Amino acid sequence: MFLIDRVLLVAALLVIVGVAASKVSARWGVPVLVLFVAIGMLAGSEGLGGIGFEDYRLAHGAGTIALAVILFDGGLRTPYRSIRHAVAPALSLATVGVLLTAAIVGVAASWMLGVPLLNGLLLGSIVASTDAAAVFSVLRSTGLRLPERVGATLELESGSNDPMAVFLTVSLLDVLRGELEPGLGLLVLFAQHMAIGGVVGVGVGLATAWATNRIRLGAEGLYPVFVAAAGLLAYGLAATLHGSGFLAVYLAGMMVASRGVVFQRGILVFTDGAAWLAQVCMFVLLGLLSFPSRLLHVAGPGLLITAVLVFFARPLAVAVALAPLRFGPREIAFVSWAGLKGAVPIVLGLFPLLLGLPGSGPLFDVVFFVVLVSALLQGWTLAPLARRLGLEEPGAPTPAVSLEITSLQQVNGDIVQYTLPEGSRLAGRTVRELALPDGAVVAMIARENRVVPPRGSTRIRPGDHLFVVLTAAVRPLVDRIFAGQLDCSPPLSPDVEFPLRGDTTVADLDEFYGVAVEADPGDTLEELLRERLGARLEEGRGITLGAVKLKVRRIVDGRVEQVGLVLAAKQGADES
Repeated sequence: MFLIDRVLLVAALLVIVGVAASKVSARWGVPVLVLFVAIGMLAGSEGLGGIGFEDYRLAHGAGTIALAVILFDGGLRTPYRSIRHAVAPALSLATVGVLLTAAIVGVAASWMLGVPLLNGLLLGSIVASTDAAAVFSVLRSTGLRLPERVGATLELESGSNDPMAVFLTVSLLDVLRGELEPGLGLLVLFAQHMAIGGVVGVGVGLATAWATNRIRLGAEGLYPVFVAAAGLLAYGLAATLHGSGFLAVYLAGMMVASRGVVFQRGILVFTDGAAWLAQVCMFVLLGLLSFPSRLLHVAGPGLLITAVLVFFARPLAVAVALAPLRFGPREIAFVSWAGLKGAVPIVLGLFPLLLGLPGSGPLFDVVFFVVLVSALLQGWTLAPLARRLGLEEPGAPTPAVSLEITSLQQVNGDIVQYTLPEGSRLAGRTVRELALPDGAVVAMIARENRVVPPRGSTRIRPGDHLFVVLTAAVRPLVDRIFAGQLDCSPPLSPDVEFPLRGDTTVADLDEFYGVAVEADPGDTLEELLRERLGARLEEGRGITLGAVKLKVRRIVDGRVEQVGLVLAAKQGADES
């Protein structure tokens, strides 16, 4: 058998086993990082597979590409509206937090390992950043839903703190090799690193969104490939210009998502699969690099350094970074515990090996040990801790099928399938009684083995599959209507205007959306607006009832056809 045939066979088997292991992660709550690394260790030279692999340069290159793919996918899935609330805390954690963590761990490592302070600080810098791949995989596999500010801060931090860790690591390596003198020049170099990465990421992301919405490719499958290639372009361009490639690729994904592109759902499905494949390949490959016998030799100091990192350095750094930004004790405690380590420290740990730095072998083993313990300890307990602290929020109901309307490129709509379970509160109601928002319509009902054309008088039954055509703006409202229990569905975001029909009643708001309005339950939204506004009834006018704002959005033939609903953050006056 040719060498390439054997490599493909082994690689395919490892990927298949790794993908199958993700089911174990979802069922038992074990972080996928640990499972994939364990598979690599079992296949390695000291495991059952006996595969000898010590190509650090190949591992570094593969890890870098994989991290770029994972960060781009993470950027595409970061809600742009949540960035406003998370920019300040995330940047504080990504700079002050990483620097303080590296300093504390570095001093402790120097004393525990008996190495010079610069070598200890090098180890501290390598393990200081929160790993995006580890955070994203744990949040996805556990289905953990956090308060918007906390979740956005964690995701944005993990995607933006790598540049600081990379900068500190590379700078300390240059100092140890006598190629750089510590001083003000380091700060200038860091500012340049971040600025170039930021400008390139935003620029490439905006250009990609613009181009994707205007080019007409011959096949729909080319759009995900084009967008993913643009993400890698952001990394390569920033790195070539001596900027932060990791920051650039993450920001590029965020910019593409913020602008909205055609075939967006297909792009997300493609990048999700690519990110999973990248995780499998990267962690299995890193597992092949490890030697369990060497990890046992560093277990003692490794446990001590992990304890300092997890129980002292990270909590102190998070408290200093977040306390001035009005984060509560529970939020600070959770963010501290969510500082998972993953592929980034291992990839950074390869730098000293590639440069031939004295003592780089034991340093890499310690880094590997710290990452494994951190991922296993913190990743396994992250979801239970969120529940214990009261920070877990109910998840949105997951539709069985969600299809993008792609026959017309510029149509921003989906076809979503909702299945009514036994005991559903909607069973027995007619389609007309569902009080769907403006911009959503039941297009088809699949019942047993037949199709039921929906009419207003059609009654829905348990087990029915309702296919709803809707716009992205009303998706949260429709999700709440079809939620199994309304009090277990995620709350509607404040200060976002949702379009409703004018004939929706006050009772409908309470029953289907969980929105209480201080008015007669039988009144329609149109009647409320007419009563309160009187002669001033015109498009753009509105009223405030408690914490609910109603605005006239569209009037046709003298009737208010569409009303905007906004949940105010604070109680308002009776009328505006």
